[in-house]
Amino acid sequence: MAEPRVTATTPVTAVTTATSTAGVGWRPAGRTRRSTRTLRVRTSALVTAVIVLAVLIVPPLAQLDQQAVDLSARLRPPSWAHPFGTDDVGRDLLLRCVYGLRVSLLVGLVAALVATVIGTAVGAAAGALGGWTDRVVMRAVDTLSSIPHLLLGIFIVAMFRPGVWPVVVSVAVTHWLSTARIVRAEVLSLRGRPYVDAAVSGGASRWRVAVRHLVPGVLPQAGLAAVLMIPHAMWHESALSFLGLGLPAHQASLGNLVQSARGSLLAGDWWPTLFPGLLLIVPTLAIAGLAGAWRERLNPRRRSELTL
Repeated sequence: MAEPRVTATTPVTAVTTATSTAGVGWRPAGRTRRSTRTLRVRTSALVTAVIVLAVLIVPPLAQLDQQAVDLSARLRPPSWAHPFGTDDVGRDLLLRCVYGLRVSLLVGLVAALVATVIGTAVGAAAGALGGWTDRVVMRAVDTLSSIPHLLLGIFIVAMFRPGVWPVVVSVAVTHWLSTARIVRAEVLSLRGRPYVDAAVSGGASRWRVAVRHLVPGVLPQAGLAAVLMIPHAMWHESALSFLGLGLPAHQASLGNLVQSARGSLLAGDWWPTLFPGLLLIVPTLAIAGLAGAWRERLNPRRRSELTL
């Protein structure tokens, strides 16, 4: 009785088939992931552009007084005449939301810029000088970080009259700590690069090395931190205004709009609360989408892993 012969062609064929099948299935997954990321970035950029155009163009074109009171039109639901409805004293909610978003974006942009400048300067100084300076500065940063941001912000705002600039100062003073940590870590990484060693060996002073090599190297990370800080500053301003410690009650801001709509929500009128809340959430998601794309460009290794 002849024994069956065992050939090596079947395993090889199976392995080849499995490999080709895996390869065929792997590439479309990468293309799908890339197309999804591209769609997310384009959508985020479009939403951000629409928001910026709205806050810049709508108030001059509308030529309407956002404070105009019409008690006969109070708490009307969304309609063609009032797409966002009206509030409890008959004011057009769409116009007030645009003005509120304008104020919140102004606070977010200015506060993020000031906080980024402070954090970049402190982090770069700590990382470049090193030694006891680095230890003292970072211990101070850790001490301030242990205090809740909102509590410290309330303390700062309480020392001034309600207004835009006290809120900007409050947000900027309490939000530079994370930027300082990021910049310091990046400076410590750059200090070990060959071109920095070459500059030091060539006789360059510590100040020249920091200005010519270290600070330009951390600017992309600092810019990313500033972009991510804008929605955080907007939410911080809204929280302060909601608590009655931020902007004056008569001035439109997203926090003030949500705070003034609490009674309407309990009565079943949902639109005075919904639309200001959406104008807080939508810009946050749009800016986060753009920041995510920026982060992938700054970190090519992570980007290559995501596109496999």
